[in-house]
Amino acid sequence: MPLAITTAAPEEFPALADLWEASVRASHDFVSEADICFFKPLVRDTYLAAVSVRCARDATGAILGFVGVAAGKIEMLFVAPNHFGHGIGTALLRHAMEALGATQVDVNEQNEAAVGFYRHHGFTVLGRSPLDGLGKPYPLLHMARGDGAAPS
Repeated sequence: MPLAITTAAPEEFPALADLWEASVRASHDFVSEADICFFKPLVRDTYLAAVSVRCARDATGAILGFVGVAAGKIEMLFVAPNHFGHGIGTALLRHAMEALGATQVDVNEQNEAAVGFYRHHGFTVLGRSPLDGLGKPYPLLHMARGDGAAPS
């Protein structure tokens, strides 16, 4: 399937937040319903605006996934559930590394598929935090590719 990776427009943030929610529901069974409701407006109204967001789009322009990067760190990478396992995440990760200089990521420790995905792509665990950035009980693994430097 031909894929285009483009910059997200702010008016697309509500659709990206919907994709985020669908992806989290399909892959993060450890996140409570209350926390999904808590995080979704933050994703839509705050987090997406704080990062460089790129979308993977099919030939019709439909968004299949997105990645957000800030200061060399992948802050979010989500794929629509019906496109899991089709190379969308890999394409977004490669774009984040090659075009946006991303070498680091924090991953929910309970999301074993995501941890395995990043390990498969050369990331290693550098550390762990018992709580997420908002103090919620979702431990994070701090991962980096290579020495954490931007790819050459």
